[in-house]
Parts: sequence; C-alpha cells; structure tokens
Amino acid sequence: MLIKFFGIVDVIVGLILLFSFNISLPIQLMIVLGIVLIVKSFFGMPKDFGSWIDFSVGIVMIFSSITAGLWIVNIILGLLILQKGVFSFL
Repeated sequence: MLIKFFGIVDVIVGLILLFSFNISLPIQLMIVLGIVLIVKSFFGMPKDFGSWIDFSVGIVMIFSSITAGLWIVNIILGLLILQKGVFSFL
C-alpha cells in the first residue's frame, strides 16, 4: 500500500515536471513535493538508484519553485520519475 502511494506521488511529480512550462502551481506545493521526495529518498539512499532519482528531482522541484529551471532537465527528470512511478504499480 505504501509503495502504491509513493508511486502515485512519483507519477504526479513526473507529470508536473513534464508540463511545468504550461502550468503554474503554488510555490508552497512545489516546495512540499520537493521535501517529500527528498525525505523519501533517504529510505534507501546509498544503494538504490531510485532514491538518487528522488533526491535529484526533489532538489530540482525546490529550485524550480524559486527560479525558472532548465526545461530539458525538467523533462529528463520528469520522464525518469514518471517511469519509476509507473513501475511501482507492477
């Protein structure tokens, strides 16, 4: 159940990163989602590659809420975390 919840969070964040240049979200939501991903990354940080993806996406989410981030980085990390979220349902 917890893995499915984290998968939903990954899919939502991936879609936000993919379409971040078309939508505007509140800064507080972006910061909260970034912090959730950073905290989630500490569950398996040293040995799990998925945790490193969570950590980097969390940093990019917080950075993107403050300034305009690079769109190519948002797309690449959005695809990575979207893929990770979809595979958590399998």
